[in-house]
Amino acid sequence: MKPAHGELYIGLMSGTSLDGIDGVLMDLGSPPLWRSLAHAHQPFDPALKRTLLALNTPGSNELHLAALAAQDLVKSCSQVVTKVCARAGVTPAQIRAIGAHGQTVRHRPELGYTLQLNAPAVLAELTGIDVVADFRSRDVAAGGQGAPLVPAFHQALFEHPTETVVVLNVGGMANLSILRAPHPPLGFDCGPGNALMDAWCEQHTGQAYDEDGAWGAQGQVNPVALDVALSDPFFALPPPKSTGRDLFNPSWLQQWLNHANLAHQSAQDVQATLCELTARSAAVAVKAFAPSARQLVVCGGGALNGALMQRLQTNLPGVLVQPSDAHGLPVMQVEAAAFAWLAQRHVHHLVGNVPQVTGAKGARVLGALYPA
Repeated sequence: MKPAHGELYIGLMSGTSLDGIDGVLMDLGSPPLWRSLAHAHQPFDPALKRTLLALNTPGSNELHLAALAAQDLVKSCSQVVTKVCARAGVTPAQIRAIGAHGQTVRHRPELGYTLQLNAPAVLAELTGIDVVADFRSRDVAAGGQGAPLVPAFHQALFEHPTETVVVLNVGGMANLSILRAPHPPLGFDCGPGNALMDAWCEQHTGQAYDEDGAWGAQGQVNPVALDVALSDPFFALPPPKSTGRDLFNPSWLQQWLNHANLAHQSAQDVQATLCELTARSAAVAVKAFAPSARQLVVCGGGALNGALMQRLQTNLPGVLVQPSDAHGLPVMQVEAAAFAWLAQRHVHHLVGNVPQVTGAKGARVLGALYPA
C-alpha cells in the first residue's frame, strides 16, 4: 500500500500512566484528510516501569539510572516504530520524522524546568528516521508551563465552527482543551487522571489498573473524603496550570487517606472516591471555563474506564460525553498523534504552543531535530 500523501510522521508517547509506549503513523498530508495509518502499543518491561516510577522522586544515583532508562526507553520506541511501519506497509525512508515525547519524570515549570527522559540521537540511529524531541523546554524557557501541548492539535482535529467543544485527555493526569472557534483554544491540567486509581488498584489487587472501572464500581463514594481531596490548593489555581506525579503521587494519596480518616474504609470505596475525584474535578473545570459546551470528547486510557465515563456523564448532565473514536480517532491514539503533528510543525518551522494555554510570553516553534 502506498499512502496518498508524502507527509508521513510517527508520534511516540509514553505518559504519566506508565503503561507503555503508543506509536501512531499519521498521514498529515492535508487537513481534513489526516488519518491514522497504523497504531502499536508496547507495554513497559516491569523493571523499566519500576525505574521510571522511582525516578519521579529524589533518590540515589539518579543521573546514571536516568541515562540507562532513557536508552532502554528508546530501544522499545524503536520496536514500536518497526511495528507501525510494518502494519502500514511503509519503509523508514517514507517517514519524514518521528515525534518522540520521552518520559516525564519531573515537571517543575515554576522552577524553570520540565524533564522528559529520552535519547533521541539513539532513536535516530536505531530507526534511520529523523527525530524531533524535547518539545516542552522551549515553552518553559519562554515563561510557560510547557504543558499541556495537545490543545492546538485538538483544535485542528475536533473544533466545531459554531459550538464550544471540550476535549478531556485522561492519562496519568487529566487535561482539558476548550475549543471556541474562532478564538484560540484554552487548556490546562485539571487534576489527577488514572495515576492515583492505578496505584491504589495495584496495591490492593495486584493489577496494574482497574479494567473498565469494574472493581471500584463495587464501592461507594465517600463525599467527605471527596471534599477533602478537592480542597487541595491545585484545584483552586487559575489557568495556566499543569501538574504531574510531582504532586499527585503515592505520598499525596497517603496524606489524603490520613486526613480523610479512611483507614477503615473499604479499598473499593476508596477507589470509587478516587474515580469520582477525577470525574468531579474535570466536570467542575468544564462548568467554570466552558459553561456553554454541549460536547465532551474523551481520550486517553481513562476513556476505556466505563465507570469513569458514567461519572463524567452524571456530573455533566447537559453534555454529550463520548470517546474520541466517535470523532474519528481512537482514544489510545490521540496523544501520540498529537506528537506526530507537533513534529510536522517543527519540520515546517511552525508554531506548536498556544501562549493562552501555557502562559508562555509568545508563540514558539517547539522541539529539537536529531537527523538520521
